[in-house]
Amino acid sequence: MNARAEKTTLAAVALQVGVSTPTVSKVVNGREDVAPETRARVLAALEQAGYQSPLQRRSATKTATVVEVVVDVLTAAYTVEVLNGILQFAAGADVEILVSATGPATSRENNPERRAQRIIDEGRAGMIVVTSAFSEAQLHAFRRRQVPVVVIDPLNPPPADVVSVGATNWAGGKAATEHLLELGHRRIAYIGGIERAECNQARLHGYMAALTAHGVPVDPRYVISGGRFRRDSGTAGLKALLELDERPTAIFAASDSIALGVLSEAARQGIRIPEDMSLIGFDGTTQGEESVPALTSVAQPLEEMGRAALRALLRQARGEVLDSRRVELATQVIVRDSTAPPAA
Repeated sequence: MNARAEKTTLAAVALQVGVSTPTVSKVVNGREDVAPETRARVLAALEQAGYQSPLQRRSATKTATVVEVVVDVLTAAYTVEVLNGILQFAAGADVEILVSATGPATSRENNPERRAQRIIDEGRAGMIVVTSAFSEAQLHAFRRRQVPVVVIDPLNPPPADVVSVGATNWAGGKAATEHLLELGHRRIAYIGGIERAECNQARLHGYMAALTAHGVPVDPRYVISGGRFRRDSGTAGLKALLELDERPTAIFAASDSIALGVLSEAARQGIRIPEDMSLIGFDGTTQGEESVPALTSVAQPLEEMGRAALRALLRQARGEVLDSRRVELATQVIVRDSTAPPAA
């Protein structure tokens, strides 16, 4: 359909529905400033006229499927391993992956409507969001345009109709704490990441459930959250714990990156891991495996999480109905050298 024919079609639909041509154009482009009743009548008339949007026409002729993956940072081992899984699945599915990182952005880039429209204009199949906050306004803009979105370990709980992929965070947090309890520890601290993050809350609640089940009171002095899932949170967390009159004998860090920060600060403070203090992380990344001492950690199937996210997004793009909007994969404790019974 050439530009003149497209303009004629839009004008004819506008005349049929009794609205202006610009109003029909707004509906075609997913603009929000159209009344729901008007939008429904225009969409019905467009379908009856056999109109195809630019995205639909592009999809019919485009051979390569492009998916955008948005991450918070590209340096985290967690992110790299999730991306590896996405790329592995993409290679076998003839899908191109475009990676972009959040961070300092202009107000134009943060505008939900422009961001969603850009995905359509550039002919991408959808977006995978990794450990980033995705606002309700952004999700609404994508939903109205019927652009598939999958979120991995979202910072804020997604709406029920948005597909999310994660691990058994509550069970993993409980298992991590139980491992330390079984070694004989009772003064167990928790150093978390972003406090509002859904995965952080689940891991913290798992930690608290394990303590309660073993008759160990939850000491609020031993619970530190509000930082990020990065090394500096581990450094700051250990410093705060060392100021207590009664130091913990073990620490459950909510990510391997946090745990590696604890390891570095412990070395600076002359604290031996695990002789003086045990440490367990969460993620099961190669960085933790290669640390000294090797880090005991709750392993997430990070690459499989990436594969599952892309698989779910492509199914949505094909119009398939998913069995579940939540994909949750099992975790397991990998015992290495950073945990041991408490010193006598």
